[in-house]
Parts: sequence; structure tokens; C-alpha cells
Amino acid sequence: MTGVLHYKAGNAPSVLNALRHIGEEAALVTAPEQALAADRLILPGVGSALATMQSLRELGLDTAIREAAGRGTSFLGICVGLQVLFEHSEEGDAECFGIFPGVVKRFDDTAVRVPQMGWNRVDFTRDDPIVKGGGYFYFVNSYYAVPSDPGLVLGQTDYNGAFCAMASRGKVYGAQFHVEKSGEDGLQILKRFCALV
Repeated sequence: MTGVLHYKAGNAPSVLNALRHIGEEAALVTAPEQALAADRLILPGVGSALATMQSLRELGLDTAIREAAGRGTSFLGICVGLQVLFEHSEEGDAECFGIFPGVVKRFDDTAVRVPQMGWNRVDFTRDDPIVKGGGYFYFVNSYYAVPSDPGLVLGQTDYNGAFCAMASRGKVYGAQFHVEKSGEDGLQILKRFCALV
């Protein structure tokens, strides 16, 4: 069963609908024991890194996420769900999980429209079971991750320069784009993620 973390903010119902559309057994998860019982976890994100971390802490889901990721549970963070996997976000000066080394910075609004909103190309930078080739995916983001380990980068997008659109280490993944709103290419990533052993 895929647990979709539902923490007052975020886009959990949309992700749940996408999973059911591809025939995956999935449920909303609101308590630590539910999260730890799931075969895999997805952390959707809409809103700020600070509000996301506060909501997860209030529900006790932050410790469950750390424990699940530490024991090798497949994990996918989407949008803000990717950003909070890093150590720190400029958005709200938020201390995040630190599962991935690096920080999250705001786009330069003197150079580009902020937020980035719409379809943009992602080129995957290495082989991985859940991605193939590249494609166009749907973004809504004012901030972007800067991994301190370049080996974490799984996909790149150009918006006033290349930035990390997807990161992974082991079975922990993060996508800056909205997988659930990215048509067939996004659904294929969800399918492959759910197929991880």
C-alpha cells in the first residue's frame, strides 16, 4: 500500500487520485503508525517549507518520515516535498529534514518570473528505475534545491540556468515538478516508483 502523507497542507487528494487512476492501492496517512505501516510513502507539497515542517511536526509525521527513510522504505517527495528533504530552505528560514545535503534558494525575480509556473523540460542525468529519457513536466515553484552533492541530481531543468528538478539517493526520491499533474510522463514515474521492490 502507498501512503500519501496528509498534513493539513499539501496536495494529498490529487496525488491519491492519480495513484488510484493507475490502479495502485493507496490511502491518506495522517498518523505516524500509519506511515510506518505503509509499503511506500509520498509527501506531496503545496505552500511553504516552514508551514510544511510545522504541520509534519505537529502530527508527529516528521519522526515517522525519518524512520521510514532510514530503514529503506521507498519515499517520494513532490514539490515542497522535495525541498524539505534538504537541510535548510530560505522560504521562512526553515530547518528541514537534512536527508539530502544542501539548501533551497529562491529564484531571482529580477531575472525570471517567480513563481515558475507551467510546463518545462526535465532531462534525467543518470539511469534509475523510475525515470527514462526526459520529457515535459508541470512546475509551480518559487524556490529550487541546490544539492551540495552533485551525485544526488537525477534530473535537471533550465529556468534562468540549470537547477535540480529531481534528486535521489537509494530509495528516497524528490521531484520539484508535480508528478501527479504531468500527464502520462508523470503517471509513468508514479507507476515505476510504486513498482520498486
